[in-house]
Amino acid sequence: MTVSPACFRNVRILTGPTGSGKSAFAARLAQRWNAEIVAMDSMTLYRYMDIGTAKPSLEERAQTPHHLIDVLEPWETANVAWWLEKAAAAVSDIEGRGRIALFVGGTPLYLKALLCGLFAGPARSPEIRARLEAIAVHDGVETLHRQLVAVDPTTGARLHPNDVRRVVRALEVFELTGRPISHWQTEWSDEASKHTPLAWWLDWPRSVLNTRLDDRVEKMIAAGWIDEATRLLALGRPLSREAKQALGYVEIIEHLRGERSLPETIALIQLRTRQFAKRQVTWFKQLPQCIRVPMQNEGELSLDVFDAAVSTHRTNNL
Repeated sequence: MTVSPACFRNVRILTGPTGSGKSAFAARLAQRWNAEIVAMDSMTLYRYMDIGTAKPSLEERAQTPHHLIDVLEPWETANVAWWLEKAAAAVSDIEGRGRIALFVGGTPLYLKALLCGLFAGPARSPEIRARLEAIAVHDGVETLHRQLVAVDPTTGARLHPNDVRRVVRALEVFELTGRPISHWQTEWSDEASKHTPLAWWLDWPRSVLNTRLDDRVEKMIAAGWIDEATRLLALGRPLSREAKQALGYVEIIEHLRGERSLPETIALIQLRTRQFAKRQVTWFKQLPQCIRVPMQNEGELSLDVFDAAVSTHRTNNL
C-alpha cells in the first residue's frame, strides 16, 4: 500500500535529538492545540522496552491520547513503510474526531518520510534478488555497485558499495520498472512538497545536551533499566534486528553476560547516545522544512520562547 503525502498535510511535528525534552513539551502543546500525540519513534513501538526508550508514562498517556506506542513485541520487525501506513491510519482516526495529530519523536527516517514522502516501489522479486546477491558474493560488492552507477548514477553516488541490501533494491527497481529508483523518489518528493506539514526541532547547545544525556542514562539505570533488560532476556525470544537498535539494551545485555562491568557499560551507553544525538542533529539541519527552535542553557522551554522562534522563522522567510 502506498500512502499519499496528502494524508499528513494538516499534522504538526515536534522533533529533536534524544534527550531534548520533546515529550514533556509536546504534552503542553497537545493541551494548547487539542491534539493527540502520534509517536514518531521506532523504539517506543515495542512492548516491555519502557525505561530505555524514555517511553511516556501511563499517566502521561492517560492525560493525552498517544498512538503507535506498545504495538509490537520485541521480536517483531517494522520498517518505514509499515510505520507510515500505521501513522496514516492514526491521523485519519484523530482528524475524524476533529482533533489535531501531533507527531513527536526523533527517528530521522520516520521524519523524512513524513516530510518528503516514501517510495514503496514494486513488489520484491526473489529471482532478481537472488541473482544480484550472487553477483555480490561471487564477483564482489564493487562489481554490483558499478552496475548501479551505470543505470542510476544518483543513487550510486549516495549508496556505499557495502550497502548491498539497498544496492540490490535499487537495481531490482530498475529492472522491474525500467526507471531508476532516484526517479521514483524524486517524483514522490515533488508530491510531498505540496503537502508539507508544520515541523519544529529542538536544538540545544552541544555541551548542554551532552550533559543532559549523560545524566539521563544514569537516571535510567537507577530507575531499573538493568532489571528491564533482564526481563527481556527472560521472554525466551531474541530481540529483532530493529529492536536491537534501541540505545543501551544490547550493551546492558552484554553486561549481564559478563562482557563488561557496570561502570564501563554506563560509559559506553553514554558515548553511543551522544554520538546518536549528533547524527540526529545532522539530519534535522538537512531538512529545510524543519523550523529550528533554539533551546536555553537551562530550564524547560516555555510556550513564549517557542512562539518567538516560530515568529522569527516566519519573518525571515517572508
